[in-house]
Amino acid sequence: MQYPRYLSIPRLFPFARCSLRRVFTLLITALLVSGCEKTELERADGVPVDWDNFRGQWVLVNYWAEWCAPCLEEIPELNHLDTAPDITVLGVNFDGIEGEALQELGQRMGIEFTMLAKDPGPGFGWSLPVALPATFLVDPAGQLVETRFGPQTEEDIRTLIGN
Repeated sequence: MQYPRYLSIPRLFPFARCSLRRVFTLLITALLVSGCEKTELERADGVPVDWDNFRGQWVLVNYWAEWCAPCLEEIPELNHLDTAPDITVLGVNFDGIEGEALQELGQRMGIEFTMLAKDPGPGFGWSLPVALPATFLVDPAGQLVETRFGPQTEEDIRTLIGN
């Protein structure tokens, strides 16, 4: 029995004429390219930072605002934590201040850790914090471990990461 022409496989699936090898090669190439996507952040001064540079260390992504008294309280603790070889602190201004204004504000507030130009949260699938200060703790493998609210101390963070 012969099938009608309009039901033939080559018409329904034009790629069926391609060799299996070619389809396999295209599939593998697509998977490799999608796996090579880099996440690049930008510091407040405009310098790009590759997220992969932080692999192997704990990262604290801290959301702060000028009007937030507990944020001001924790800045010295975060500055100190940022000097540790196994921890990096990245600051995100909650009010969306950018560029030179952000750099000046950070200086006035005594922030010594790296401030980011924009919120990286949406790119990672994180929700905007519901309270400030908020600290997103990312493990050395790049996975979000916990979100903490309120001022953090070095002791709190060291206890949480186990050293």
